[in-house]
Amino acid sequence: LWPWLLASSGLSALVQLVTLPFFPDSPSYLLIQKGNEEACRKAIRKLWGEGDHQAEIDDIMKEKAAMTSTKTLRVLEVIKERSLRWQLYILMTVMTTLQLCGINAIYFYSFEVFHTAKFEEYLIPYVSLGVGLCECLSSILCSTLIDRFGRKVLLWGGYTLMCSVLALLTMSLSLQHQFFWMHYFSVILIFLFVIFYGIGP
Repeated sequence: LWPWLLASSGLSALVQLVTLPFFPDSPSYLLIQKGNEEACRKAIRKLWGEGDHQAEIDDIMKEKAAMTSTKTLRVLEVIKERSLRWQLYILMTVMTTLQLCGINAIYFYSFEVFHTAKFEEYLIPYVSLGVGLCECLSSILCSTLIDRFGRKVLLWGGYTLMCSVLALLTMSLSLQHQFFWMHYFSVILIFLFVIFYGIGP
């Protein structure tokens, strides 16, 4: 079953490969990058149908004017620019915490935790698949929550809950030989961690 599950991702790539040539180019790409207003109008008509789309073209023209007046900075210039210093710090902090939050360790050791929890050998791959499905569903849920609560709240809340779950998981793994139910508690914590990861970071 696993080879078929892995191969299924190639199906979507094949569909994109076949259908992509029939999609029109982006109107903003045609107008801003190529400077071809007629092709831009044609692409807009193909995407949105016939009608007066001058307002959309005016918006793209404003975007083009804003881009031409903005200087493109190199990497070293971005680092040296004082006005961008805080944005750079925030970006580096978010990306570093994302890499070191523990999700890779959870995925790596989850099989062993499921095995210790006395799951049948043939069920473990399906439980692992459930973990991945949890991340997918929580990411979809995040897209609806981000408009209501904002990115900052989701980041703080996600990392706080993930830290709490990791602390509980460390405790449950340490006590799993003393209490039989700790194995199942560890499995629940893994699912919770993945859900909070998908909603937060």
